[in-house]
Amino acid sequence: MQTIGVQDLWSFKDHGTDAEPVDCDEVRRSNGHEVSDYLDLAKKIAELQFRNRDYVLLYRGQPRDYRDHDGRSTLEPAIFRRSPRDWNLNALSEKFNSLELIEQKLLEGFKNADLIGLEELARHRILRWAILQHYEVHVTPLLDVTQSLRIAASFASSGTKSERKRLERQKSEEAYLYVIGVPNISGAISASAEAGLQIIRLASVCPPRALRPHVQEGYLLGEYPEIGTHAQKQLYGLPEIDFGKRLVAKFRFNPQEFWTGGQFQMIGPRALYPSPSQDPLCDLANKLNPELRRSL
Repeated sequence: MQTIGVQDLWSFKDHGTDAEPVDCDEVRRSNGHEVSDYLDLAKKIAELQFRNRDYVLLYRGQPRDYRDHDGRSTLEPAIFRRSPRDWNLNALSEKFNSLELIEQKLLEGFKNADLIGLEELARHRILRWAILQHYEVHVTPLLDVTQSLRIAASFASSGTKSERKRLERQKSEEAYLYVIGVPNISGAISASAEAGLQIIRLASVCPPRALRPHVQEGYLLGEYPEIGTHAQKQLYGLPEIDFGKRLVAKFRFNPQEFWTGGQFQMIGPRALYPSPSQDPLCDLANKLNPELRRSL
C-alpha cells in the first residue's frame, strides 16, 4: 500500500529525453516537448500513463498554444474565452441567455426528429451543453477532449471546422497536443467534488445514430458543481475555470512532418465529421440557428 500524498506528477520538459517530476505550472509555462512523429509521441504517452497512474489521461489537439497574461497555457471553455481586460459581464450574460434559448431549440429538434434520449436530455442541462459544444452549435462552459491520441493529433494538425479556413490559408509548422489528467471515469457522467470536475462521455449520452461522438471518441470536461449562469461565474476568479490546471504534459510537433513515417496516417476531416446524411445530430445542428453559431 502506498502512502497517500507522495505521488509525483511526471512529464517531459522542453529539453531532455526522459520523463521527470514536475509541477503543473512548469508544464503550462513551457514551450512544449518536441516530438518527431506519431510513434515518438505514443511512446512518451505510454510512459506518462505508467508514471501518472493516479490519473486517466485525456487529450486535446490545437494548432495554436493560447497563453494567459502570465504566460501559461490556457484551456478555457469557449464561453469564457476572453482576455481579462476585455472581460465583460454583460457580454457573458448575453451568451448564457442565448445558450438557454438554443437549449430549448435542441429539445424541440430531438422531439421532431424522434431521437431517443429526449427524457434524459430534458432533465440534465449538462447533456444539452455537451451536444451543443461537440457539434459546434454554441459556446458552452464545457471543453472538448478525446481519449484517442490519434484523434487529438489529427485535430492539432488540421484544426476544428471553425479553424480550418484559416489553416488552409496558412500552413502551420507547429501544432500542440495537451495531455490532461482527470480522476477515474465511470459511467456517462463522472463527477469529482475533490477535483472540482465533471467528465461527460459523449458516446453514452448521444443517440446511437449520432456517429461523430463515436468516431471522435469524444469527452467533455466541465466544472463541478457546474456554472449555470453569468451571476454564478462572478463567484469564481477568471483563472479558476481553466483546464490548463489539469495539464500533465504539452507536446509540439510539425504537422507537415509528423505523419510522414507511413505507419500511422492522420484522420482527415471527412472521417472526423460524418455528413448530415450519416449523423442526424449533425443535420439537427445545421438547423439550429446557424447565424448565431457563426457570430459566436
